[in-house]
Amino acid sequence: MKIIKSIEEWRYIFKKHKTNGKTVGLVPTMGALHGAHISLVGHSVKDNDLTAVSIFVNPTQFNNPDDLTNYPETWESDVAKLEAAGVDYLLYPAYEDMYRDNYRYKLIETEYSGDLCGTARPGHFDGVLTVVMKLLNMTKATKAYFGEKDWQQFQLIKDMAETFFIDTEIIPCPLIREKSGLAMSSRNKMLTTEELERAPLFNKTISSGKTIAEMKEELTSLGFKVDYLKKKEGRIFGAVFLGKARLIDNVKI
Repeated sequence: MKIIKSIEEWRYIFKKHKTNGKTVGLVPTMGALHGAHISLVGHSVKDNDLTAVSIFVNPTQFNNPDDLTNYPETWESDVAKLEAAGVDYLLYPAYEDMYRDNYRYKLIETEYSGDLCGTARPGHFDGVLTVVMKLLNMTKATKAYFGEKDWQQFQLIKDMAETFFIDTEIIPCPLIREKSGLAMSSRNKMLTTEELERAPLFNKTISSGKTIAEMKEELTSLGFKVDYLKKKEGRIFGAVFLGKARLIDNVKI
């Protein structure tokens, strides 16, 4: 696996591969990799000639500075996991390289991004869409892979690619859970041992078939701070705070 920090080198390499007819799969991440990330990599390795992963903790999508400061970093472990998974290229750019304009230009969606996570996190999806647009333009990837845990994010990125005539096919991949039922997330690393034992009750509650009001009451009694719970698109979407971590999940109704 080749680690690339220069965006110019990254663009040159993938332009060459495209000229040679190679298909490239892209898995954008913020590091602190876990099994769900590696499952995305597995789909890419299976589908494409080459697989590229980006690790970039994108500050423009954090509306809460403390969340950015506390975001876990596990570089050595991440590299080892990606090498074992068969990744060909790892992009690890600096902020100054990714945002040469210091975020003067941004991509904004005006409807779907205002609901669910967008309600409590103003500007979050502006940062997400802007950085993903940059990554897609830099790689000209054949396919890019996103997990369905971040359902709203996936829908926004898919619509963005279609709206701006981006050639990259946006591929959804199933939500991956721990044996306990807890959705895999980098933020799970922020939970204490006691919180990690309690966290699976989030999924258990939203899968219970109870009313939204009953679910909110139950989660609150279990020590969660509910950000939102909402039925939409044949699913129940939820976000809760537990300790320092903000957890999201969704289940089909």
